[in-house]
Amino acid sequence: MKKKVITLGEVMMRLSTFGHDRFLQADQFNIVYGGAEANVAVSLAQWGLETYHVTAFPDHDLSRAAIQYLRQVGIKTDYVYQSEGRLGLYFLENGAMQRASKIIYDRFDSAFAKFDASQVDWDSVFDGADWFHWTGITPALSQSAADMTLAALKVASSKGLMISGDINYRRNLWQYGKGPLEVMPELIRYTSIIVAGLADFDNCMDIQADDYEQACIQAKKDFPQIKYITTTERESISASENELSALLWNSQNLLTSKKYQMSHIVDRVGGGDAYMAGLIYGLLHLSDQDALEFGVAASVLKHSIPGDANLVSLEEVKSLVRGEHVGKLLR
Repeated sequence: MKKKVITLGEVMMRLSTFGHDRFLQADQFNIVYGGAEANVAVSLAQWGLETYHVTAFPDHDLSRAAIQYLRQVGIKTDYVYQSEGRLGLYFLENGAMQRASKIIYDRFDSAFAKFDASQVDWDSVFDGADWFHWTGITPALSQSAADMTLAALKVASSKGLMISGDINYRRNLWQYGKGPLEVMPELIRYTSIIVAGLADFDNCMDIQADDYEQACIQAKKDFPQIKYITTTERESISASENELSALLWNSQNLLTSKKYQMSHIVDRVGGGDAYMAGLIYGLLHLSDQDALEFGVAASVLKHSIPGDANLVSLEEVKSLVRGEHVGKLLR
């Protein structure tokens, strides 16, 4: 049977300048839809998993276009709701060479942030599911979004699902009167696999450390239900060229992936989501080390694709892990 994965989070309209135009030069924008959690679901749907995304939109045609996009990429929309508010937006200026990329968010008071999730039957949502994925972006948006995340986590945990959380601390999002240390620790206590860098440990778990493995060991002491902790390691040579690898701590050892050099990057947005999707797929089907390698390879391929989503096949990721067909013309 197909593995069933549930993701929860806001879907925004992304407006990008064409090519490498600056915002000051733009007289038109390219539109795609995406969000951290939905991007994970897109990848998993491409790889044959049954994916459902829980979210809320306002009632208008742009929202219907976003829902149509989710369906087009294979995500089931049974748990997409309508809510008062606006559609969240973000604007992207793609950098090049030594000029960094820029993102401007316009998402406050969105329908998702204002959504009253009391109408969601979480028992039904998680019925027969194997995995639940959330990120720290959602509880940063509003009190109602934080409450919704906690309610979902409690039910998912009670049903024995594997639960992954990308802590993803975004300082500018926490604007509704609470800080991450007031909210995140309770959510993390239900989570089996967390994505966290050293800054995330500090800001969301009150763990200060200079060494990644020591931070993981302390996190396990503070949150005993954690089984895995992971992070990507990126070296930015320029906006167009990065090196990427990842670490996975499995409660016993700190595993390190192969390092990839990525030149002529097309679009790095969603690279972390592609990694998370690859790791989820890998941990469901592969050994820990192979799961780590699969996740990094998936992320590398995302950097070659415009938009938020990693529209690559299972075989393409496996080929990159094996080092086959790299950059070749396939006929």
